[in-house]
Amino acid sequence: MKMSYTAEERGNPNTLSYRVFFKNSEGKYISPFHDIPMYADEAQNIFNMVVEVPRWTNAKMEIATKDVLNPIKQDVKKGKLRYVANVFPHKGYIWNYGAIPQTWEDPGHRDTDTGCCGDNDPIDVCEIGNKVCSIGEVIKVKVLGTLAMIDEGETDWKVIAINVEDPEANAFNSIDDVRRLKPGYLEATVDWFRRYKVPDGKPENQFAFNGEFKDKDFAINIIKSTNDYWKALVSKKSGGELNCTNTCVSYSPFLCTKEAAQAVVDETSPCGIADPVPSDVDKMYYYEKK
Repeated sequence: MKMSYTAEERGNPNTLSYRVFFKNSEGKYISPFHDIPMYADEAQNIFNMVVEVPRWTNAKMEIATKDVLNPIKQDVKKGKLRYVANVFPHKGYIWNYGAIPQTWEDPGHRDTDTGCCGDNDPIDVCEIGNKVCSIGEVIKVKVLGTLAMIDEGETDWKVIAINVEDPEANAFNSIDDVRRLKPGYLEATVDWFRRYKVPDGKPENQFAFNGEFKDKDFAINIIKSTNDYWKALVSKKSGGELNCTNTCVSYSPFLCTKEAAQAVVDETSPCGIADPVPSDVDKMYYYEKK
C-alpha cells in the first residue's frame, strides 16, 4: 500500500514555538524519523526523503530527534533561531535539504572510511531537482552518490539525490550524470558545506576522500548501514537522549497509541501569525577561497 503523508503546522512560524507535525494517510500522527519507511520502493532503490529546508531558504529547520514525535522545528543556538549565512555566491541552501527516515548515524560507531563517529542524526539528503519543495513534504528520491563531510570531528554523510517526479529524473542515474548535466553543482555543493559555518566564526569543514563524491552503490550501502543502526536504536529499551516514540514500528518498545500521539500535538498551539524574518538573514558574506 502506497502511503501519503501530510504536514501540519503548529505554533507561530519564525518563532521558537513553530513545529511541523506529520500525519499518515489514515490521519494518524506519526514520527517522520521513525514511522515513514526508508524505502518508497525497495526493488527500485527509491527512498523516501523528508524535506526539512526548501531550496534558497535560510532557516535551519530539522527533525527534532529529541522531541516526542520528532516534529520539524528550527534549530536554536544561544536562545536564538538559527539561520544559515549566505556565503557568496550562495543564497540559503542550494538544494532541497532533508533526511531519509529510519536512518541514524550512530555516534557510537566509528566509520572505517572516515575514521570518525556518526553525528547522531538521520542521514542528510541534498535533492537537486527543479521543484522548490516545502517544509515537511515527503518525496521519493533516486540516490546518485554521496559526499563524506567531517563536521567538528563527526561523520556527516551528504547523500545526493533527485526527486523521481522531476521531469529530468530519468536522465540521472549516477553521480557522473550530475557532473555532466548540471555542471558546477557538485563543486558548489562542496564549497557550500566547506564554508557555511565560517561566518559563525567556525573553521572550514573537512571531507573524507579529498572531498570527492562516492558513487550510487557506495551511497546506498551507507544508507542501508544507517538503517541497521536505526533498527537497533528503536528496538532497545533506551533511546538515550533521542526520542524514539513512534506509532507504527510494531517491534519497538517505544510504540505509542494513536491517542497518545494526538495528545502530544494537542499540547501545542494551533498555527498562528508568522513573525518577520530578521533582516540580517539576507546579508551576503564574502571570503577569499583558500
